[in-house]
Amino acid sequence: MSAAENKEAAKAFYDLMFNQSKPAEAIERFAGDDYIQHNPEVADGKQEFIKYFDRMASEYPGKRVTFKRAIAEGNFVVLHCRQKWPGDEEYAGIDIFRFDDQGRIVEHWDVLQIVPEKSANDNTMF
Repeated sequence: MSAAENKEAAKAFYDLMFNQSKPAEAIERFAGDDYIQHNPEVADGKQEFIKYFDRMASEYPGKRVTFKRAIAEGNFVVLHCRQKWPGDEEYAGIDIFRFDDQGRIVEHWDVLQIVPEKSANDNTMF
């Protein structure tokens, strides 16, 4: 798969599991045989991913992610995201996905930061 195809696949995967709350379908359509997770809140494996995001969907209905940037190099895709959660919580996030040679997602890292009310500069986090 090309870097551009991997970029589109990463965004489709994220949209399906996060915005549409369909983690099982996202895993079936986009994940490889093994799924390695580096987020300490989520266990390794496809079933653990599904279990975690099913719980998130029930606890936080209406959560949304928008993609601000997508960067791809080789088998890696980086998504710069804005996450909006029910209530006033908003996060800036970076998600990194590794694809196998068949174009399937096999590994994930992420970092999140709450968007602060005040900033020492006039720039946004996006």
